[in-house]
Amino acid sequence: MQSTPARFALFFGNRGFFPSSLMASARRDIKDVLTSLGHETIMLDESATRFGAVETPEEGRRYAAFLEQNRGKFDGIIICLPNFSDENGAAEAFRKANVPILIHAYPDEMTKLSSQFRRDAFCGKISIMNLFRQQGIKFTAQKPHVVDPASKQFAENIDYFDRVCRTVAGMKDLRVGAIGARTTAFKTVRFDELALQRRGVTVETYDLSSILAQVNAVDPANDSYKAKASILKDYSDWKGVPEESFANICKLGVVLDEMIESDSLDCLAIRCWLEIQQQLGVSPCVLLSELNDRGISFACEVDLGSAVTMRAISLATGTAAACLDWNNNYGDDPDKCILFHCGPVPQSMMLEKGRIEDHQILATAVGPGCSFGCNVGRIKPSTMTYGNLLSEDGRLRMYVGHGEFTDDSVPHEFFGTSGVAKIETLQDVMLMIGNEGFHHHVAVSNGSVREPLAEALEKYLGYEVIRV
Repeated sequence: MQSTPARFALFFGNRGFFPSSLMASARRDIKDVLTSLGHETIMLDESATRFGAVETPEEGRRYAAFLEQNRGKFDGIIICLPNFSDENGAAEAFRKANVPILIHAYPDEMTKLSSQFRRDAFCGKISIMNLFRQQGIKFTAQKPHVVDPASKQFAENIDYFDRVCRTVAGMKDLRVGAIGARTTAFKTVRFDELALQRRGVTVETYDLSSILAQVNAVDPANDSYKAKASILKDYSDWKGVPEESFANICKLGVVLDEMIESDSLDCLAIRCWLEIQQQLGVSPCVLLSELNDRGISFACEVDLGSAVTMRAISLATGTAAACLDWNNNYGDDPDKCILFHCGPVPQSMMLEKGRIEDHQILATAVGPGCSFGCNVGRIKPSTMTYGNLLSEDGRLRMYVGHGEFTDDSVPHEFFGTSGVAKIETLQDVMLMIGNEGFHHHVAVSNGSVREPLAEALEKYLGYEVIRV
């Protein structure tokens, strides 16, 4: 998957008795820095207000109209304060912003504190934050309180805000596909569809028998089948996999792709046993792996909570996500455990190209050779962000944390795709998961982005977030 940087609308605050030259340089410098960081920007024309900035409530209303005219062209707004700036004009501008807002203030220079050069944005930022808080306008503020746009710290702040904006934009109007009924034995993955809907997450449900019928109707002579077969052959190692198993996996992949396209699905969860093994003689794991690598978050066992969490974490990290089990202790190390699943981990998270195997666990129920499709390997060392979602009583509660996948070995005979995770205070995390009623699954993605992810979910999307 390839992450697209957030697009920003730029706002410049003003207070009239400060030097006008500060405004012209800020408009130029902020745009240039953001462009160099890969972000598209839009800003109010310089002739629309005094210096193209906002001071009065009337100018604030003009800026609000500018935002409305350009709705859909920006994912977040950066408020730049070259000087103290008037909080009333800013508040008027953002009553209906409906996107994340970052408040940035310029620092003063110790050699330029005369009335001819001083900015006082250090104080002005507090005033704007105060009035926004009074009026319920949500905003993001970062350390340090004032920062030079040319500095490394400013670039880090923009990276943080970029992740907030991408998460918020990607989680609004989310469409999730639930394929099949929840597996009877897994009451742990129950979900509250209405609670999800109230946060903009629409669940589309699909009967598994209908999916299986569509799979059987796919013609291997079709271009869509040939294209899917070509992709999958290169995606993993199929040595020893029966041709019929490969063909049925390709057919199921064609049906899933068409469903995603026709219903504009952002993520999915599937009933992955035992009917697919019994009716098609395969496991769908490698298809989940490949779709996760394409940025379509796909969870096992109809775990909608994990699918939604994978989507959120993937948006924040800009990399693919996986659904894993909190599966095994790692010897007597209290801060390490083995995270595992049968084979839906995206290839980009694995040490090497996976190999397709029979499902060693399900083979005991459906017989050997009837469940090929697990993309097996080991997870590569990396930092990681992890979490999961619980929907109950009309509430969406999510825990988020960070840790790392280590290079510790897992016994060769250990089936599936796995990695050793190191998480400080792991034992406290396990107690929290059990006591709060979270699932046995965990969504993970490479990269350490707990804070921007938590802020996006909590502040801008209305989730309850537990930081671990």
